[in-house]
Amino acid sequence: MSERDGRGRTALVTGASSGIGRAFAELLAEKGYALVLTARRRDRLEALAAELRQRHHVETFIIVADLAEAGAASTIASELRQKELTVDFLVNNAGYGVPGSYTNVTWADHSRFMQVMVTAVLDLTYQLLPGMIERGWGRIVNVASVAGMIPAPAGHTLYGASKAFLIRFSEALAAENMDRGVNATAVCPGFTLSEFHDVTGTRDRMNKMPGILWLTAPNVAREGYDAVMRGDPVVVNGWIYRFLVWLNGALPRRLGRWVSGRAGRRYRKA
Repeated sequence: MSERDGRGRTALVTGASSGIGRAFAELLAEKGYALVLTARRRDRLEALAAELRQRHHVETFIIVADLAEAGAASTIASELRQKELTVDFLVNNAGYGVPGSYTNVTWADHSRFMQVMVTAVLDLTYQLLPGMIERGWGRIVNVASVAGMIPAPAGHTLYGASKAFLIRFSEALAAENMDRGVNATAVCPGFTLSEFHDVTGTRDRMNKMPGILWLTAPNVAREGYDAVMRGDPVVVNGWIYRFLVWLNGALPRRLGRWVSGRAGRRYRKA
Protein backbone atom coordinates (compact mmCIF):
# COMPACT_ATOMS: atom_id res chain seq x y z
CA MET A 1 0.00 0.00 0.00
CA SER A 2 1.51 3.32 -1.08
CA GLU A 3 2.19 5.93 1.57
CA ARG A 4 0.32 8.38 -0.68
CA ASP A 5 -2.44 6.07 -1.88
CA GLY A 6 -5.05 8.80 -1.41
CA ARG A 7 -3.79 11.10 -4.14
CA GLY A 8 -6.58 12.19 -6.46
CA ARG A 9 -9.25 11.15 -3.95
CA THR A 10 -11.28 13.04 -1.36
CA ALA A 11 -12.18 12.01 2.19
CA LEU A 12 -14.91 13.40 4.44
CA VAL A 13 -14.58 13.11 8.22
CA THR A 14 -17.41 13.96 10.61
CA GLY A 15 -16.58 15.07 14.13
CA ALA A 16 -13.17 16.01 12.76
CA SER A 17 -12.25 18.69 15.27
CA SER A 18 -10.95 16.39 18.03
CA GLY A 19 -10.22 12.83 19.17
CA ILE A 20 -10.51 9.94 16.75
CA GLY A 21 -11.99 12.17 14.04
CA ARG A 22 -8.97 14.47 14.13
CA ALA A 23 -6.64 11.45 14.08
CA PHE A 24 -8.38 10.10 10.97
CA ALA A 25 -8.11 13.51 9.32
CA GLU A 26 -4.39 13.69 10.03
CA LEU A 27 -3.79 10.16 8.75
CA LEU A 28 -5.81 10.70 5.58
CA ALA A 29 -3.95 13.94 4.87
CA GLU A 30 -0.67 12.07 5.35
CA LYS A 31 -1.93 9.55 2.78
CA GLY A 32 -2.58 12.33 0.28
CA TYR A 33 -6.38 12.59 0.38
CA ALA A 34 -8.01 15.96 -0.10
CA LEU A 35 -10.11 16.54 3.00
CA VAL A 36 -13.59 17.73 3.83
CA LEU A 37 -13.80 18.32 7.57
CA THR A 38 -17.13 18.71 9.28
CA ALA A 39 -18.06 19.43 12.90
CA ARG A 40 -19.92 22.07 14.91
CA ARG A 41 -16.94 24.24 15.89
CA ARG A 42 -15.81 26.47 13.02
CA ASP A 43 -12.71 27.80 14.78
CA ARG A 44 -11.31 24.32 15.38
CA LEU A 45 -12.13 23.20 11.84
CA GLU A 46 -10.42 26.22 10.31
CA ALA A 47 -7.33 25.72 12.45
CA LEU A 48 -7.11 22.01 11.60
CA ALA A 49 -7.71 22.61 7.90
CA ALA A 50 -4.91 25.19 7.78
CA GLU A 51 -2.54 22.92 9.70
CA LEU A 52 -3.13 19.90 7.45
CA ARG A 53 -2.92 21.99 4.29
CA GLN A 54 0.43 23.42 5.34
CA ARG A 55 1.93 20.18 6.67
CA HIS A 56 0.78 17.72 4.02
CA HIS A 57 0.14 19.97 1.00
CA VAL A 58 -3.40 18.69 0.45
CA GLU A 59 -6.60 20.56 -0.32
CA THR A 60 -8.81 21.05 2.71
CA PHE A 61 -12.42 22.21 2.95
CA ILE A 62 -14.66 22.72 5.96
CA ILE A 63 -18.42 22.34 6.38
CA VAL A 64 -19.84 23.49 9.70
CA ALA A 65 -22.77 21.24 10.57
CA ASP A 66 -24.60 19.96 13.63
CA LEU A 67 -25.56 16.35 12.94
CA ALA A 68 -28.20 16.55 15.67
CA GLU A 69 -30.28 18.56 13.19
CA ALA A 70 -32.48 16.41 10.99
CA GLY A 71 -31.38 17.97 7.67
CA ALA A 72 -27.65 18.09 8.39
CA ALA A 73 -26.66 15.27 6.01
CA SER A 74 -28.61 16.85 3.14
CA THR A 75 -26.95 20.19 3.90
CA ILE A 76 -23.52 18.56 3.78
CA ALA A 77 -24.34 16.80 0.50
CA SER A 78 -25.61 20.08 -0.97
CA GLU A 79 -22.42 21.92 0.00
CA LEU A 80 -20.35 19.15 -1.54
CA ARG A 81 -22.22 19.59 -4.83
CA GLN A 82 -21.73 23.35 -4.69
CA LYS A 83 -17.99 22.84 -4.20
CA GLU A 84 -18.03 20.18 -6.97
CA LEU A 85 -16.52 17.62 -4.61
CA THR A 86 -17.02 13.86 -4.77
CA VAL A 87 -16.30 11.85 -1.65
CA ASP A 88 -14.36 8.60 -2.02
CA PHE A 89 -13.63 7.92 1.66
CA LEU A 90 -16.25 8.58 4.35
CA VAL A 91 -15.48 8.48 8.08
CA ASN A 92 -18.66 8.56 10.18
CA ASN A 93 -17.02 9.48 13.46
CA ALA A 94 -19.14 12.16 15.17
CA GLY A 95 -20.54 10.96 18.47
CA TYR A 96 -20.79 11.39 22.20
CA GLY A 97 -22.30 9.77 25.30
CA VAL A 98 -25.31 10.63 27.45
CA PRO A 99 -24.76 9.70 31.12
CA GLY A 100 -27.64 8.48 33.23
CA SER A 101 -30.28 5.75 33.18
CA TYR A 102 -32.96 5.73 30.50
CA THR A 103 -35.75 7.60 32.32
CA ASN A 104 -33.34 10.00 34.05
CA VAL A 105 -32.53 11.55 30.66
CA THR A 106 -35.04 13.69 28.77
CA TRP A 107 -36.54 12.32 25.58
CA ALA A 108 -35.23 15.38 23.73
CA ASP A 109 -31.68 14.41 24.71
CA HIS A 110 -32.26 10.78 23.67
CA SER A 111 -33.70 11.93 20.36
CA ARG A 112 -30.73 14.19 19.58
CA PHE A 113 -28.35 11.41 20.57
CA MET A 114 -29.92 8.88 18.20
CA GLN A 115 -30.03 11.47 15.43
CA VAL A 116 -26.26 11.95 15.70
CA MET A 117 -25.24 8.36 16.40
CA VAL A 118 -27.52 6.48 14.01
CA THR A 119 -29.79 8.52 11.73
CA ALA A 120 -27.13 10.97 10.54
CA VAL A 121 -24.75 8.08 9.79
CA LEU A 122 -27.41 6.32 7.72
CA ASP A 123 -28.43 9.52 5.94
CA LEU A 124 -24.92 10.68 5.03
CA THR A 125 -23.95 7.19 3.88
CA TYR A 126 -27.13 7.01 1.77
CA GLN A 127 -26.23 10.35 0.16
CA LEU A 128 -22.62 9.42 -0.68
CA LEU A 129 -22.62 5.67 -1.34
CA PRO A 130 -24.24 5.79 -4.82
CA GLY A 131 -21.39 7.94 -6.15
CA MET A 132 -18.82 5.50 -4.80
CA ILE A 133 -20.63 2.60 -6.47
CA GLU A 134 -20.85 4.50 -9.75
CA ARG A 135 -17.12 5.26 -9.71
CA GLY A 136 -16.24 1.71 -8.64
CA TRP A 137 -14.21 2.70 -5.59
CA GLY A 138 -15.11 3.79 -2.08
CA ARG A 139 -14.29 3.33 1.59
CA ILE A 140 -16.70 3.81 4.51
CA VAL A 141 -15.54 3.77 8.13
CA ASN A 142 -18.15 3.80 10.88
CA VAL A 143 -16.59 4.48 14.27
CA ALA A 144 -18.41 2.06 16.57
CA SER A 145 -17.16 0.66 19.89
CA VAL A 146 -16.39 -2.45 21.85
CA ALA A 147 -19.47 -1.36 23.82
CA GLY A 148 -21.54 -2.69 20.92
CA MET A 149 -20.05 -6.18 21.31
CA ILE A 150 -20.43 -6.86 25.04
CA PRO A 151 -23.38 -6.88 27.48
CA ALA A 152 -24.47 -3.34 28.30
CA PRO A 153 -24.29 -2.19 31.94
CA ALA A 154 -26.62 0.35 33.54
CA GLY A 155 -26.28 3.94 32.42
CA HIS A 156 -25.52 5.42 28.99
CA THR A 157 -28.49 3.27 28.00
CA LEU A 158 -28.48 3.90 24.26
CA TYR A 159 -24.72 4.05 23.71
CA GLY A 160 -23.98 0.34 23.38
CA ALA A 161 -27.20 -0.18 21.44
CA SER A 162 -26.29 2.50 18.91
CA LYS A 163 -22.80 1.06 18.47
CA ALA A 164 -24.17 -2.48 18.02
CA PHE A 165 -26.39 -1.09 15.26
CA LEU A 166 -23.38 0.49 13.52
CA ILE A 167 -21.52 -2.82 13.62
CA ARG A 168 -24.37 -4.73 11.98
CA PHE A 169 -24.96 -1.90 9.50
CA SER A 170 -21.30 -1.96 8.50
CA GLU A 171 -21.34 -5.73 8.04
CA ALA A 172 -24.38 -5.48 5.77
CA LEU A 173 -22.86 -2.64 3.74
CA ALA A 174 -19.65 -4.63 3.32
CA ALA A 175 -21.55 -7.70 2.12
CA GLU A 176 -23.71 -5.72 -0.30
CA ASN A 177 -20.85 -3.81 -1.91
CA MET A 178 -17.82 -6.14 -1.82
CA ASP A 179 -18.12 -6.72 -5.58
CA ARG A 180 -18.59 -3.03 -6.37
CA GLY A 181 -15.23 -1.76 -5.17
CA VAL A 182 -16.65 -0.28 -1.95
CA ASN A 183 -15.42 -1.48 1.47
CA ALA A 184 -17.19 -0.73 4.75
CA THR A 185 -15.73 -1.26 8.21
CA ALA A 186 -16.92 -0.79 11.78
CA VAL A 187 -14.00 0.38 13.90
CA CYS A 188 -14.46 -0.77 17.50
CA PRO A 189 -12.15 0.86 20.04
CA GLY A 190 -12.42 0.69 23.79
CA PHE A 191 -11.43 3.56 26.07
CA THR A 192 -9.56 6.10 23.96
CA LEU A 193 -7.68 9.21 25.09
CA SER A 194 -9.84 12.09 23.85
CA GLU A 195 -12.33 14.73 25.04
CA PHE A 196 -15.14 12.17 25.16
CA HIS A 197 -15.16 11.72 28.93
CA ASP A 198 -14.79 15.44 29.59
CA VAL A 199 -18.00 16.02 27.62
CA THR A 200 -19.90 13.31 29.51
CA GLY A 201 -18.61 14.53 32.89
CA THR A 202 -16.97 11.20 33.76
CA ARG A 203 -13.31 12.24 33.55
CA ASP A 204 -12.62 11.79 37.29
CA ARG A 205 -13.96 8.24 37.22
CA MET A 206 -12.15 7.37 34.02
CA ASN A 207 -8.82 8.57 35.39
CA LYS A 208 -9.01 5.64 37.82
CA MET A 209 -9.04 3.10 34.97
CA PRO A 210 -5.85 1.00 34.51
CA GLY A 211 -3.48 2.40 31.91
CA ILE A 212 -3.53 -0.86 29.94
CA LEU A 213 -7.15 -0.14 28.94
CA TRP A 214 -6.39 3.17 27.25
CA LEU A 215 -5.87 3.46 23.49
CA THR A 216 -4.55 6.44 21.55
CA ALA A 217 -6.60 8.05 18.80
CA PRO A 218 -3.79 7.84 16.17
CA ASN A 219 -3.47 4.07 16.71
CA VAL A 220 -7.23 3.62 16.45
CA ALA A 221 -7.29 5.57 13.20
CA ARG A 222 -4.37 3.67 11.69
CA GLU A 223 -5.84 0.26 12.56
CA GLY A 224 -9.20 1.40 11.18
CA TYR A 225 -7.65 2.64 7.96
CA ASP A 226 -5.71 -0.56 7.40
CA ALA A 227 -8.82 -2.65 8.10
CA VAL A 228 -11.06 -0.85 5.62
CA MET A 229 -8.36 -0.97 2.95
CA ARG A 230 -8.12 -4.74 3.48
CA GLY A 231 -11.90 -5.07 3.34
CA ASP A 232 -12.42 -6.24 6.94
CA PRO A 233 -16.05 -5.51 7.95
CA VAL A 234 -15.18 -5.18 11.66
CA VAL A 235 -11.97 -4.40 13.51
CA VAL A 236 -11.48 -4.38 17.29
CA ASN A 237 -8.72 -2.00 18.32
CA GLY A 238 -5.98 -3.09 20.72
CA TRP A 239 -4.99 -6.57 21.86
CA ILE A 240 -6.57 -6.07 25.29
CA TYR A 241 -9.98 -5.42 23.76
CA ARG A 242 -9.64 -8.26 21.27
CA PHE A 243 -8.99 -10.50 24.27
CA LEU A 244 -11.95 -9.09 26.23
CA VAL A 245 -14.30 -9.58 23.28
CA TRP A 246 -13.08 -13.15 22.91
CA LEU A 247 -13.48 -13.72 26.65
CA ASN A 248 -17.01 -12.33 26.57
CA GLY A 249 -17.90 -14.82 23.87
CA ALA A 250 -16.39 -17.67 25.86
CA LEU A 251 -18.22 -16.85 29.11
CA PRO A 252 -21.80 -17.94 29.81
CA ARG A 253 -24.10 -15.02 28.92
CA ARG A 254 -25.31 -14.53 32.49
CA LEU A 255 -21.76 -14.39 33.83
CA GLY A 256 -20.79 -11.97 31.09
CA ARG A 257 -23.62 -9.63 32.08
CA TRP A 258 -22.57 -9.81 35.74
CA VAL A 259 -18.95 -8.95 34.94
CA SER A 260 -19.98 -6.11 32.65
CA GLY A 261 -22.37 -4.74 35.24
CA ARG A 262 -19.74 -4.79 37.97
CA ALA A 263 -17.25 -2.99 35.74
CA GLY A 264 -19.85 -0.49 34.53
CA ARG A 265 -20.73 0.69 38.02
CA ARG A 266 -17.19 2.02 38.39
CA TYR A 267 -17.53 4.66 35.69
CA ARG A 268 -21.14 5.04 34.56
CA LYS A 269 -23.67 7.39 36.07
CA ALA A 270 -27.12 5.99 36.79
